[in-house]
Amino acid sequence: MEIQNNLCNFAAKIFKQRSMNKVKIACIGITMLASSTAVNAGGFLTNTNQNVAFNRNMARDGAIGIDGVYSNPAGVAFLTDGLHLSFNIQSVYQTRNVETGYYLSNYGLFQNNVNTPATAENKYQRKFKGKANAPIIPSFQAAYNKNNWSFQFGFAVVGGGGKCEYDNGLGSFEGIVSLIPAKLIGAGINDVLSASGSQLTGGYSFDSYMRGRQFFYGFTLGAAKKVTDNLSVYGGVRLLYASANYFGYVKNISFQMASNSQTSMVSAPTFFENVAATSLETAGKLEQAASMYSTAGDAQTAAAYQQKAATLEATAKQMAGYSVSTQDIELNCDQQGWGIAPIIGVDYKIGKLNLASKFEFKTRLRLQNESANSASAESISALSTFADGKSVADDMPALLTVGAQYEILPSLRVMAGYHHFFDIDTKQFTSEDMGDTNEYLFGAEYDINKKLQVSAGIQRTDYSQTDDHLNDISFSLDSYTWGFGFGYQVSDAVKINAAYFQTDYSDWNKMEVQESMTISNTFSRTNRVFAIGVDLTL
Repeated sequence: MEIQNNLCNFAAKIFKQRSMNKVKIACIGITMLASSTAVNAGGFLTNTNQNVAFNRNMARDGAIGIDGVYSNPAGVAFLTDGLHLSFNIQSVYQTRNVETGYYLSNYGLFQNNVNTPATAENKYQRKFKGKANAPIIPSFQAAYNKNNWSFQFGFAVVGGGGKCEYDNGLGSFEGIVSLIPAKLIGAGINDVLSASGSQLTGGYSFDSYMRGRQFFYGFTLGAAKKVTDNLSVYGGVRLLYASANYFGYVKNISFQMASNSQTSMVSAPTFFENVAATSLETAGKLEQAASMYSTAGDAQTAAAYQQKAATLEATAKQMAGYSVSTQDIELNCDQQGWGIAPIIGVDYKIGKLNLASKFEFKTRLRLQNESANSASAESISALSTFADGKSVADDMPALLTVGAQYEILPSLRVMAGYHHFFDIDTKQFTSEDMGDTNEYLFGAEYDINKKLQVSAGIQRTDYSQTDDHLNDISFSLDSYTWGFGFGYQVSDAVKINAAYFQTDYSDWNKMEVQESMTISNTFSRTNRVFAIGVDLTL
């Protein structure tokens, strides 16, 4: 009778705790990795570093050069007649770091995982590091100028550009798993288990991993015309082709059991199966008792026993659901899609001052899923975004750029620029927890002699976002980017460019309460780029 009472008390409590259904989203973070693989110097999705000239000096929006096929296409019309080519390669090395703190992390028991139990010095902290490296990112710009016309073509990775890996998952994964044994203990499961001599300790372990690969290839075709000796205009289109893959899993969720001063790990699905079986067995005994009391004419007692039996049957069903939800979950989804958008531009020269502007319209992009997910992943509604055959919105936002260049001396030029990304006009973003992105750019370029040229620049990126927009799987941070480099004129037809480019991010601290547990997250990033290229004039 004691085990029946304990199990009934546990059932009454656990059946009310519907929030335990959150175990079903143990790998929901994988679905948001799409925006964590970009190696961009621009907005949330847009790469603006498409030429070594940009890496040397970000403020190229009002400059005139072959790199203007991207940054100032109208200004390319002022280059000399002939064929102008630019070949570029960038090597990008990023980290995305999250330090998560919550007291239940102290119970994590990882055997072959770098996330070992917290130390006394850093009691409740876990550090998760994502690596996003892209050793080779190519780009190409070409322009053929004849009389007042400039016909242009460009190719670059305009979004994404690499692979990001979290070898041990993220804190959001662990936070969900760690709550399961804690809530079971809080609901009185150990009272039920006491009859068998076993107890849950609160310890847990699991294996997790996530990886995302994303490339948005841009092919730009357009033409500029000099309307006057001082004014040129541009019109073109960009075809965007997107290819991505997201892979991740949460496996081997286990709880620690203590029995006779010994501890061991038990599979979470097996644990819930056992609780479900015990609940059904006890419910059967209670139904028998209810039948006996009913036969004896004690309808009130019979109804009480019947109610307890019904509660246990419902709990058994819930435990069986948890058994399914804690099984190994694996997501493996390929995405492909394409979109097209027009681009317009203008350039105006006033003596030593050059002014330019460009507007890229929004690219409507729908990615088609081709998925090979596990059966457990397919049963989780939160992962439906990555269901096989589904179409997912991932628009490239519109972009307005304004730039200026002023020639202080024939050998010295200074530049400034402004970028505005219309992020909230896209399908996937809303104005509820973020605003548009703004960038401010400054730079200078100096000709040491006829052959050697040096330049440097800085860029400020300001994301208008709130805590609600940031999570440990997908986050962008305000930053300062600086770069420097040189150009060497090997001959009249050949110029070599080289640059180093680095982004310094502002850490973001976020505190939130989930399931009565305070969770802290500190987000940080690093970004370093090496670039080399060659410009040809034929």
